[in-house]
Amino acid sequence: MDTVSNVTDVEDPVADGLTPLTHPAEGTPEVVTDAAGLGSLIEAISAGTGPIALDAERAGGYRYSHSAYLIQLRRTGSGSHLIDPTSFNDLAALGDAIGDEEWILHAASQDLPCLAELKMTPAHLFDTEMAARILGRPKVGLAALAESELGLSLAKEHSAADWSTRPLPEAWLRYATLDVELLIELRSILANDLEASGRMEWAREEFEYLRTAPARAPRTDPWRRTSGIHKVRSARGLEIARRMWVARDEMAQQRDIAPGRVLPDAAISAAAIARPTSRKQLGELSAFTGRGTKRRIDYWWQAVADANATPDSDLPPANAASTGPPPPRSWPDRAPEAAARLAQARGFLNETAAQLGIPTENILTPDIARRLCWEPPDAYDEAVVAEYLAQAGARQWQIGLTCTGLTAALSAKVVVTPTKAPDIEEA
Repeated sequence: MDTVSNVTDVEDPVADGLTPLTHPAEGTPEVVTDAAGLGSLIEAISAGTGPIALDAERAGGYRYSHSAYLIQLRRTGSGSHLIDPTSFNDLAALGDAIGDEEWILHAASQDLPCLAELKMTPAHLFDTEMAARILGRPKVGLAALAESELGLSLAKEHSAADWSTRPLPEAWLRYATLDVELLIELRSILANDLEASGRMEWAREEFEYLRTAPARAPRTDPWRRTSGIHKVRSARGLEIARRMWVARDEMAQQRDIAPGRVLPDAAISAAAIARPTSRKQLGELSAFTGRGTKRRIDYWWQAVADANATPDSDLPPANAASTGPPPPRSWPDRAPEAAARLAQARGFLNETAAQLGIPTENILTPDIARRLCWEPPDAYDEAVVAEYLAQAGARQWQIGLTCTGLTAALSAKVVVTPTKAPDIEEA
């Protein structure tokens, strides 16, 4: 936005002194759905000045895909704009028109993938959420920052809406427009504070890391993340869970419906625990008595039947294969020296984070710390540790803050106190 005074309706302040922001400064724009409208939008954006604020709305929890269903833009001198991306094969022309101008996003990692699907990638990035984290703001959500930095009350009542709905209700479009109306002013405030605190270079490194981050690799055995699967105690039950998860995923993808709306996790876990041996037994489970699950009972039973027919030799192991360290809770028994290293490293990282007012996970990714302590480099030398951190993906500002302390934690003399083995109960 241009200035705060230009975006608020004249209303009585709310009780806590905040001014409610309820309507866009220039009204809610029409949603662009055709080539002519996109051409006009590109002309308007090109005529503006300064960075471009962007946001994207998805339909998580409703649709299988993570695609964008609404794109919002704002630029000083060109106003706010809304685009229905489902009306276009891509938005490469818009991306080309923006060119090297800076994008302003809030929580960029959430929106960049779906924008990339539309052939839109930023040449430069400013993430207002990450900026707030590096500045040590206690709350970094957009509504919270609107309050703390701008004195505005921004409602978030439609954040979890089904944005694949067509037509989109006017109230939702108004809400979506307001999401970009604040970003330009918010960026200016946060950038000034970053410069004043000497943390701007830290932020630039984080923005570039977010901008260039590769797409996430597919999870290994994603079915193991099914809620309630920890209660499944048999390999056969795990195979039932795996087969049902795959069957559900295939149906969800075909119908473009969120998997949990096709079949709840609770139903998969219930079947895996019960291990039914007939269609009738599956249908008698309470999780399968609903009208929708009853209608597709043959489909779900086929998955269970396939699992029951799987040879013992092909059943999944109790735990997923992993190239990383085991959960830290197991370290004291499995590798007490590594556990001691991790405790010292965590103590140092937590202390550093507290001194700077930055969340510990932003000082150094917890996974990097765990891997360093589980399999440390051969030499506990600062240069070696710095190289290790860089190879693991740590940014230079993080290495500068943590390398000396982590090296000391790794090389410190640790005393491992043996713990008494717990008594084993008789079966």
